[in-house]
Amino acid sequence: MPDETETDCVIEDDRWQTAGLPALAERAVAAALGWHGIGGDVVVMGCDDARIAALNADFRGKPQATNVLSWPAVEHVPHEPGARPDLPDQDELGDIAIAFDTCAAEARAQDKLLADHVTHLLVHATLHLLGYDHLDDADAETMETVERSILQTLDIPDPYHAPDPYHEKVR
Repeated sequence: MPDETETDCVIEDDRWQTAGLPALAERAVAAALGWHGIGGDVVVMGCDDARIAALNADFRGKPQATNVLSWPAVEHVPHEPGARPDLPDQDELGDIAIAFDTCAAEARAQDKLLADHVTHLLVHATLHLLGYDHLDDADAETMETVERSILQTLDIPDPYHAPDPYHEKVR
């Protein structure tokens, strides 16, 4: 398995540069791969909703914007529901696209820091590159548990835990 991590960031929407996507991507990918004890190469493209909607239509037949998409470089071997997948044994792991408009709107709606939300989505997408999925409840639980564990190493709050509405957030 590869032991070094390289994250290439392609910026198609300048708002991602301002938001610090290159550093966020490097941090998220390194944390997800490091948690698994592997390295690898990942390309992250920061785009807008129009671009991700076109990609979603082309690759998934869903002509609408989404927050993040991923394209693993290998065909993953099926695994038992809820089991962790076999990790790829190659340097190139795949590509990720992330949409600024949708991510920013979700972060606002969920009262999260944009950087935390984007980091979570990039960890999530990296796990897809490693063979994780959430097509059934058992796989979703496994993937969310791994995400929580990785995000905890980055001091990012659990994205699946609703904040207590009676306590104000301190930012």
